[in-house]
Amino acid sequence: MNKIQSIKSKILSNKALQGRLIEWRSQGKKLVFTNGCFDILHRGHLEYLAKAADKGDVLIIGLNTDASVRRLKGEDRPVNDEQSRALILAALQFVDAVVLFDDDTPFELIKTVQPDVLVKGGDYKPKEIVGYDIVMAKGGRVLTIDLVEGYSTTAILAKMKA
Repeated sequence: MNKIQSIKSKILSNKALQGRLIEWRSQGKKLVFTNGCFDILHRGHLEYLAKAADKGDVLIIGLNTDASVRRLKGEDRPVNDEQSRALILAALQFVDAVVLFDDDTPFELIKTVQPDVLVKGGDYKPKEIVGYDIVMAKGGRVLTIDLVEGYSTTAILAKMKA
C-alpha cells in the first residue's frame, strides 16, 4: 500500500468503523475519541490532538461534515471541504481513524464508539461535553485539554480579513 492509500485507509465509514472497533477491542486497546470541525489545521489543533492521542492507544476523530460546519459556524465555512479536512487529519501519524458525522453533535457517533476516554478542549467543562453520560456510564474518563493560546481558525480568518 502506498502512502496516500495508507492515509485514506484511516478515513472510515460508520460500517468500517464498527469492524475496526471490534478489532481494537479484541486487542485490549484503550480508545480515545474527540471531535471537531478542524477547518484550517493549525498548531493549536496539532498539540490538542497529540495530547488526546497520549491518553490511550487508539485516537478516533469525529469530523463534522461540511453541512454540519455550515450550521454551526455560518455559511462562509468551512474553508476546506470535508474530504480535504479528513485527509489532512488522517495524515497525522498519531490519528488512527477519522469518521465524518452530519449531526450538530457527535452523540450518535459516541454511542457507536463507546470510547474509554472522551476528550475536548479546555473551553468545555467535562459534565457539559456531549457524550459525558455515555462514557461515564461505562466507567470511562472524560478529560479536557488546555488550548494553545493564540491559535484558532476564527482568529486566523479574522487576521486574513484585516
